[in-house]
Order: sequence, then C-alpha cells, then structure tokens
Amino acid sequence: MLIASIKENFNEIISLLSNLESHQYTVCHQELSNATIGEHTRHIIEMYQSLLKNYENGNINYDKRERNLSIQTDIEYAINCINEILSGIDKPNKELILEQGLEKLKYSISTNYERELLYNLEHSIHHQALIKVAVLKHPSIQLCENFGVAKSTIEYRNQCVQ
Repeated sequence: MLIASIKENFNEIISLLSNLESHQYTVCHQELSNATIGEHTRHIIEMYQSLLKNYENGNINYDKRERNLSIQTDIEYAINCINEILSGIDKPNKELILEQGLEKLKYSISTNYERELLYNLEHSIHHQALIKVAVLKHPSIQLCENFGVAKSTIEYRNQCVQ
C-alpha cells in the first residue's frame, strides 16, 4: 500500500514535469522565496535517493544528500532519477538509524525503512503543495485535482461531501 502510494505520487510529479517547458522548470518564483519548481523537485528526489543509497549501511542522514544541480535544471534527468527511485524502492522493512547534522552529529535516533518512506511521501506532498503555487501561475498547465494535497485532507473532504 505504501509503495503504491509513493508510485502514484511520483507519477503525478512525472506527469507535471512532462508538461513543463524548461524555462517553467527553472524560473524563480517570488512566492517560493525565489526558488524554482526544479529546486523543489530536486529536494523531493534527493530525499528518496539518500534513503535508498544508505539503506544497506543502515545510517540515514538527509542533511548529507548530494544536491545535484542537474536534477533542478534538466527535466529529463529529473524524470530518469524518479524512475531509478521507483525501480529500487520496493525493499524489505528493516531497522535504521536516522542522523542529523553535517559536520557534527546533532541527533541520532532509531527508525525503520517504512517509517522513512512514509516521511518522504508526506514530505513530497508538502513540496508539491509549494510547487502547485508556482504552477497555478501558468493556466495552460494542468495538475491532477489532488496534487500537493495530503491523503488525510482528501479523506476529510470526501467525508464532508457525503
């Protein structure tokens, strides 16, 4: 169920990216503190990449992600990175250590793979909500209705309709 939700979420992102032109992906938006859609997309991708890259050694530190500028400037490269994530994401749950800090380790706590997948999914949805703010400036770009909307909000809205 969790993996299916992540795949659905990434398919929404791929759909958006496939409908963007390069300048729309890389232009700075004042509403996003002068960030670009590409920068937010890179952040989403690199969080998952960090988790997958460090799955085997069991120590996850999102602060040490790569920050590959090609992801935020090249739409096709970003889509390829997403497809790589999707091809390697279905792993068994296992115990992990989550660390925070770059130079000096500030925190270290126990976690597990499924918990981190869920965190990354929720984190992705949060960044998609920000991306949506920028996309709404381009009426020609269509987003699915629930792009950037948390599952709990969707469920709540559905209950209100009934």
